[in-house]
Amino acid sequence: MPDVYEVMLDAELSKAFDVWSGYLNARTGEDPQARARLCSTLQSAREAAAGGETASARALVTEMYGDAREAGLHLAPVEPGPCTADRQARDYAKDELRQVLPVQLREDLDSIALFLRVTGRRLLTVPGLDAATRQDILYISARAGMALDLAHPTAARRELERLKVIARRCNVAP
Repeated sequence: MPDVYEVMLDAELSKAFDVWSGYLNARTGEDPQARARLCSTLQSAREAAAGGETASARALVTEMYGDAREAGLHLAPVEPGPCTADRQARDYAKDELRQVLPVQLREDLDSIALFLRVTGRRLLTVPGLDAATRQDILYISARAGMALDLAHPTAARRELERLKVIARRCNVAP
């Protein structure tokens, strides 16, 4: 089985390359010298990624966000927050994962994800839910999401079972 974490990291880089390419190919009228430097950095990042130096490629992409900010390029992409970055990387990775993960595993992961969403939503709408329980629900849901992102159904099921325990405690049908 492929290393799903690597697929996610590659997707994160691919997304950044696409976003920066789109910006740099647009005619925005912003500082041409700064844009030329960004083009050069993007090319270096692509070459680093192609050569297997993904850590270097990520560092160059991060540098691009800072350089654009320092140059005052207001139309340049801004570095997404962690939640947005993860969501975008998952969106990029989903097509590749469909090609490399066995069908049974994909179906298993999809089924767990559905149960997690439904159970989590039901729990979060319980009237009078205390803050500690709400925090537990969000934490467990996040852990389950990470397990799903890494195609680890055993860990995701374990987190789903933890949510079901909370559901029983709150008198919510899982």
